[in-house]
Amino acid sequence: MPLSRRDFIGGLGSGLALTACSGLPRISLEQGNSQYDYILTAEPSPIELIPGTTTPAWTFNQGFPSPVIRARQGQEVSILFRNRLPEPTTIHWHGIRLPIAMDGVPFLTQPPIQPGEDFVYRFTPPDAGTFWYHPHVNSLVQLGRGLVGPIIVEEATPTNFDEDLPLMLKNWHLNEDGSFAPFTSPRAAFRMGTPGAWESVNGQQNPVHNVAPGSLVRLRFLNVDNTVMYTLAIPDHPAWIVAVDGNPIANPRPLTQHEMGPGMRLDIALIAPHEPGQSVSIKNAKGRFLFELMTLKTTAEPALGSREISPLPLNPVPEPDIENAEKLNFVFEWEGAITPTDKAGKSNHQFWTINRRAWEGMSNGNIPAPLATLDLGKTYIFRLKNVTPHSHPIHLHGFTWTVLRSNQKTIETYHTDTVLLQKNEMVEVAFVADNPGRWMYHCHVIEHMKTGLMGYITVR
Repeated sequence: MPLSRRDFIGGLGSGLALTACSGLPRISLEQGNSQYDYILTAEPSPIELIPGTTTPAWTFNQGFPSPVIRARQGQEVSILFRNRLPEPTTIHWHGIRLPIAMDGVPFLTQPPIQPGEDFVYRFTPPDAGTFWYHPHVNSLVQLGRGLVGPIIVEEATPTNFDEDLPLMLKNWHLNEDGSFAPFTSPRAAFRMGTPGAWESVNGQQNPVHNVAPGSLVRLRFLNVDNTVMYTLAIPDHPAWIVAVDGNPIANPRPLTQHEMGPGMRLDIALIAPHEPGQSVSIKNAKGRFLFELMTLKTTAEPALGSREISPLPLNPVPEPDIENAEKLNFVFEWEGAITPTDKAGKSNHQFWTINRRAWEGMSNGNIPAPLATLDLGKTYIFRLKNVTPHSHPIHLHGFTWTVLRSNQKTIETYHTDTVLLQKNEMVEVAFVADNPGRWMYHCHVIEHMKTGLMGYITVR
């Protein structure tokens, strides 16, 4: 029997009570409003990140970490979004397969939402998993100031985790007094980007999350940073990867180290130590060294009964017709040694290209040509080739790729919306072009995206 909307929201409330005890925010509807599942407001809000300082952030619902939106696979969710920023914005639902009108790209899918305006996002997520939301306007500043948040799509059939923790990884561009440092510089933008100086998990440095001894824990890591790559490791406690970029894998595999570019997600399952007062240290590998990222600590009463790691239900991703697929080549190139200028002699920083085209930008009535036009319902194989000296997390809106092969490593086929291309790597991905519209296609290192490494494809 399907849940009613009232029962669904009630269930969300009980689930959020679980995460609230671990320092994550709770969400509730405004009093007397039954029209929307969530009300999300973007506005300037001072927050404390560095203890004893104030940061002039832009936030969702007046705080950070941002609200955890929880939806249910196969059920419609409606979100009233209110723009109370001093500039236009939109919301993009990263990784969710949804109608083009809900994708949140200014001019391409909807007009920018002006200051003081509201917009209703309404969609039915077909896939369960870990996703996130962020603006697609003035991305360097809006994401950099804090406009990032998790959207969790619960499985149609509930899973058996005792703890479910969304964990946003972000390096803030802060000065010692809490004010913002520059989000970018041309010198860094044509390399790997400008890292922040204040590393955080849900806005805290090296946080400790309490879990029950012996409990089955799901850690949902989201790299919501503009630039920084994270390599997750749990060296001293067994842990398993159960989902990559919002998509479950058929057979959970032990976590050794896993690299995540901006925009990417990783779901980890583990069984907490069985005795109170024990800890699990989660690390970020940088070269040969491991640095503390966060800690799980066992407290309170042990979980009742035994626990085991089981595969998550697979998502209903359309199976590509590989034998009849059309192959398209996309070459990601670097022009880092050149600073182009416009007719007036002003620098026009376009350091990156896709098939020798740098993103031209767009405005009302001025949409550039697509990188490719695809036939609705046909299978395509994209050959993604990185000929730059830097890594790029390449993301396509509106679809889920099936990763087939790489020229640098052995691939066990999996699903994703973001592929991390290493230097000189070529990866083949396949998908069914079953979602009509104009879909953004870009590197999720925001400085790369803003300086050329972006375009879109049309499906019709």
